[in-house]
Amino acid sequence: MDSVAQVSLCEVTRENLYQVLNLSVADSQKGLVASNAKSIAEAHYAEDAWFRAIYANETPVGFVMLSDVPEKAEYYLWRMMVDATHQGKGYGRRAVELLVEHVRTRPGARELFTSHVKKEGNAGKFYQKLGFAYTGEERDGELIMKLEL
Repeated sequence: MDSVAQVSLCEVTRENLYQVLNLSVADSQKGLVASNAKSIAEAHYAEDAWFRAIYANETPVGFVMLSDVPEKAEYYLWRMMVDATHQGKGYGRRAVELLVEHVRTRPGARELFTSHVKKEGNAGKFYQKLGFAYTGEERDGELIMKLEL
């Protein structure tokens, strides 16, 4: 990670919306994660969506979205992306660490789930390095992973 960059999760607002919408993964990754436009649209119609822009200092570099269902103590890393020009700098790792810190503050949080498509180039190894493990489950063509909190 850039030794001077401070990574944070910031609200998506009118002021930064277009910057967040313009972030994109590499062409080879386009089938692996939905666009930020689709994610933000879905979030506005999902009662359980909590989403943030990933910032490195003052620059938006990615996007993360959580399904947050505290009444059932269910937490699911729904979307995660880092712009192609900012990958490999540790921003994604730090963003997930910050998300985990947030989830730990939520009622009854004991585990965080995520998933990835089965296509080549998926995020499975990235999540494993962060402590997620495969559950053996598959849902909608995606492999489910879990992190014990």
